[in-house]
Amino acid sequence: MKCLIIQTAFIGDVILGTALSESVSEVFPEAGVDFLVRKGHEDLLLGNPHIRKVWVWDKRRRKYLNLWHLRSALRSERYDVVLNLQRFAATGFLSLSIGAGCVVGFSKNPLSRFFTHRVPHRMGLGLHEVERNHALLSAWGEFPLRRPRLYPSEEDFRRVEVLAGGRVYRCLAPASIWFTKQWPENRWVALTACFSSDETLFLLGSAADREKCERIRRQSRHPAVVNLAGRLSLLESAALMAGAEMNYVNDSAPLHLCSAMNAPVTAIFCSTVPDFGFGPLSDTSFVVEIDRDLPCRPCGLHGKKACPKGHFHCAPPVSAVEGAKPVSLPLFTLS
Repeated sequence: MKCLIIQTAFIGDVILGTALSESVSEVFPEAGVDFLVRKGHEDLLLGNPHIRKVWVWDKRRRKYLNLWHLRSALRSERYDVVLNLQRFAATGFLSLSIGAGCVVGFSKNPLSRFFTHRVPHRMGLGLHEVERNHALLSAWGEFPLRRPRLYPSEEDFRRVEVLAGGRVYRCLAPASIWFTKQWPENRWVALTACFSSDETLFLLGSAADREKCERIRRQSRHPAVVNLAGRLSLLESAALMAGAEMNYVNDSAPLHLCSAMNAPVTAIFCSTVPDFGFGPLSDTSFVVEIDRDLPCRPCGLHGKKACPKGHFHCAPPVSAVEGAKPVSLPLFTLS
């Protein structure tokens, strides 16, 4: 059996989608599992023993022309099953047009009426994205949930071991694409003062986050803050986080890097809420939120470029991070 998993959304969505490839490979050991991602995310799946081939869709330049060419290439693979994790017409069209014998996707996809199997997409009540995605396998019965996983190479681990230098360290990932998901910079600065001077603090992020991380580094009075934004690949960042004493993240991609490495994590939620289903899955997990209800929270699923009310009261204080309570996640059994 040849299976194609389609997930061309954000980095965190791809990471959480790897749980499905783990399940398909275990439930159908003879299956060849391929994965389609948007351009720029393909390196996340390097070294994954459960993924045979990674397909890439360039959505930034000539988006629909590239989709058409991709359709032709995928048709030649003669897939038996397509598992579409997205709810948009473009991937619905692609799923239906490559000639697979079975197409499974969410009922919210505009073209889902033509799928072989349609699965409800349920949000809220703490249902995790991993659970939502695994529902696509319900056509074949009930299967145990698998943890999302990434597979950094030995070289990735060697490099971060050199960076760590044998010292105890913590990782802080202060950025996000969305402003209202970002804990304010001054609170990240204040957080660095909470840690022992014997520990190294690594600031993580993309090249676009380097200036933000540098401002935090310069304002911090901690003697060992290192700005690594833009200097590590995603898999190197995952390897570094796996060995950290603790990782501090927003509701953003670094949270899911921790889940995929079962790394200890403290996740800070501002405008979004864990009930959306994107909370941490690590065995050692903490969630930080404000301790009161706000009528404007949550203000959206993905966050916003600015606070709609102009006050950003949903950002919890530093004391909430210091007093964070352990999370009982996962609410389901992960293997």
